[in-house]
Amino acid sequence: MFELFPDQPVYEYPQLVNITYGFIWAFILSSVIAITHRLTFIGTYYPNNFFQSLVLGAVVTSLVMMAIGDSLARGLGVFGAMAIIRFRTRVDDPRDVLFLFAALSTGLAIGVYGYTISFVGTIIFCLIAFMLHFSPFRSFTHNSQLTFLMVDAKGIRQITSLLATYCIEFRELSISQNADKQYRYQYAVTLKKDTNTADLAKALENIEGVIQLKLASNETLNR
Repeated sequence: MFELFPDQPVYEYPQLVNITYGFIWAFILSSVIAITHRLTFIGTYYPNNFFQSLVLGAVVTSLVMMAIGDSLARGLGVFGAMAIIRFRTRVDDPRDVLFLFAALSTGLAIGVYGYTISFVGTIIFCLIAFMLHFSPFRSFTHNSQLTFLMVDAKGIRQITSLLATYCIEFRELSISQNADKQYRYQYAVTLKKDTNTADLAKALENIEGVIQLKLASNETLNR
């Protein structure tokens, strides 16, 4: 009978069965990690492409490790091929990087037939992620960037009061003054689930002295 978590290939079964079994577990465990990331994500716009990257990355890593096996020559060949490819995707949140690394590590363990390590590691990682999500150390991801000019800096109190109404959290990034003695403010904001950028922009436009208002989401900024 095929073991649930064999730490080595079950040789009495054909190689195709062992490989398929490994890919199935890579897909299942990486999906668990991706779903955990989705459930613990804080923000308005969830990047669906990142969800797919977590799952596909684990499957590809399993494929690479199975192809390399114990061959040093294959490992050097894969290393050289990966050096040619340049990954230019920027991941701003360190938490996202750790989830991506967890998915790749799961695929790596599956690729060397370390099913027990991958299963236990995935479960513990996801449990810790949920614990931190509901703990006081819960993190917020700023999903929008707000930029505007003000003729008079005295109205900033009205701005911050409005941001507190529409946002879960907001943070002042920079303040500068141009040649026309106008103040330029830049904020990182996280909108509440029942609001959108249009509502906030309309409310800010009604404040006297606010000009050149720009409110861009992270999806727009990262394109």
